[in-house]
Amino acid sequence: MRQKITRRGALLLGGAALAAPSLSRAQRADPRILRFVPQAALSITDPVASLAGVAVNHSFYVYDTLYGMDAKMRVKPQMAEGHSVSDDGLTWTIRLREGLFFHDGEPVRSRDCAASLRRWCSRDTFGRTLGNAVAEWQTPDDRTLVIRLSRPFPLLLDALAKPGTSPAFIMPERIGNTEATKPFTEVIGSGPYRFAADEFVPGSRAAYRKFDRYVPRQEAPEWTSGGKVVHFERVEWIMMPDQATAAAALQAGEVDWWEQVGADLIPVLRRSRDITIANGDPAGYMGVLRFNHLHPPFNNPKARQAVLAAIHQPDFMGAVTNSDETAYNVCHSFFPCTTPYGRASSPDPMAEANLDRARALLKESGYAGEKVVLLNPSDFASIAPFGLIAHDLLTRIGFNTELVSTDWGSVLGRIVQRKPPSEGGWNIFPVWWSGMGIVTPSQNALIRGQGEGGWTGWYESKEMEAMNARWLSVATEEERMRIGDEMQQLAFRDVPTVPLGQFFIRTAYRKSLTGMLEGPRPVPWNLRRA
Repeated sequence: MRQKITRRGALLLGGAALAAPSLSRAQRADPRILRFVPQAALSITDPVASLAGVAVNHSFYVYDTLYGMDAKMRVKPQMAEGHSVSDDGLTWTIRLREGLFFHDGEPVRSRDCAASLRRWCSRDTFGRTLGNAVAEWQTPDDRTLVIRLSRPFPLLLDALAKPGTSPAFIMPERIGNTEATKPFTEVIGSGPYRFAADEFVPGSRAAYRKFDRYVPRQEAPEWTSGGKVVHFERVEWIMMPDQATAAAALQAGEVDWWEQVGADLIPVLRRSRDITIANGDPAGYMGVLRFNHLHPPFNNPKARQAVLAAIHQPDFMGAVTNSDETAYNVCHSFFPCTTPYGRASSPDPMAEANLDRARALLKESGYAGEKVVLLNPSDFASIAPFGLIAHDLLTRIGFNTELVSTDWGSVLGRIVQRKPPSEGGWNIFPVWWSGMGIVTPSQNALIRGQGEGGWTGWYESKEMEAMNARWLSVATEEERMRIGDEMQQLAFRDVPTVPLGQFFIRTAYRKSLTGMLEGPRPVPWNLRRA
C-alpha cells in the first residue's frame, strides 16, 4: 500500500447537500450513467482560481492538457503531437495534434493554449516559476505554440504534465484571458465530457455529458496520459449529507463510486461482496495546518514555531484513519515520506512534542491574547478531525482560539481573504494536499516563499526562492537532493506550514464497474459497467 516512488519519478512530477436519491430499479441498471460521490461539494469550477482537489478532479472531465503523465511518472504527449527544443534550450516548439475541438464547436488553436498557460503561470506554484522564465509566448500558426525562454528551464514539460495541485488545463482564449484570482463561470473545455451547466447546483450536484467530438489518443490509458475513452454517456456527481448516507447509497446500488471513504466505514463496506475497496493517490495525502502570515499572531515565526513544537502526528493521523496504523505514516517532512524528498531533517525538529517548549515560544513571540480564528470544514470527513484536534491543542498552548466550523465551500471562499480576522479573515486552517502535488521542492506550495503570488497564507521568503532557483538550475540528482534538504531545513525554521503526517484514503466502488485506473485522480475514462 505504501508504494515507493522513484527519485526519477519524483522529478517528473514536479451550500446545500442532497440526501441519497431514491432511484428506480431501471435507473439503477442504466448502463449509460455513472453516479459518483465526490470528496467534497463542488462550488467553484475554476481549477486555477481554486486549488481545491474537487475543482481539479472536475476539470479532468472537462479539459485536457498538452502533456500527461503515465503510471511510471513519465511525461507523455496528450493534446500535443510532439515538440522540439533548440540547442540552447531557450526555444520550445509544441505542435498540436489534429482534431481538437472545444465543447462550443470551435477548434483548439495555439492562441488558446498560450492564453491558458499564461493564466495558469500566474497562479500555480510550479507554473509561476516557469512563467518567470518565459520571455514570450508565440503562436505562428493555429497548431504551433512556441515558448521562448529568458533562461533554460529543462523541466518545462514536467510542469505542463504534472497531475497534482493545479494542472495546466487548456481553455478557450477568452477564458484564458480572464483574471486568475476571479473564478470564471463559463465552463468550456475540449475534454471527453461536457459540463452540464444547466443542471449544476453548487455544493450539491453536477452532471457531465459525453462529448462526441473528442478524439482519444490511441495509447493505453495510464494516469493522466493515453486514450481517454469514455463508455458512459453521462456522469452524475451527487453530494451526500453525511458519510453514513453515502455508504448506504453505495451498498444499495444507488451510486456506483464513492471517491473517499470514511475510515470508520471501511469495515462495514468490506463485508459487502458487491463492493471493492481500493487505494486512491499512490503518494497518499499530507495533512497540514496552514498559517496566515499577514496578521498577528502568525506573522511572527515564534508563534508558528510554538504550534510546531506541540504537534504529535499520531494524534492527527489516528483521528482521520480510525487509528489504522497501516493507513498512515508519521512523516516529519514537508514532502510525502514514500517519495525521495520525504525524509526528516537532522536534527529532527518534530522528534518530540513538547507543550512546555511550545508555551515558552509563544511567550517569546509577545503574543497578546488576540483571538485566533481557526477555520474547519465540518462537512469534509478527511479534514474536519484535524481542526478539532488543533483547536484543543492551540488552546492548551495558550492561544485564544475561536473554532469556526462551516462547510468546505465557505472555507475556500474565506481563505482567499487578506483582511484581518476581525473583518472576516482568518488565522489558521487544516487541509490536506495530494502527495503528487508536492513531491519536489519547486512545486511544493507548503514551503515555497512566493508571497502574494503563492498559496494562500502568503508566506514570503527571498531565501527560499533563491534556493528554488538553484534547485532548478543544477545538473545532477545529488545536487537537487542536497538543495531540497536545505529548503526543508529553512521551512522548519520559518514554519510556513505545519506537517501533520502522511495518510492514505480508500476509495470504494461497485464490483459491476470494470477498468478502474489507479492514479492521482479519480477519472472516469476506461470505466465500463459489466
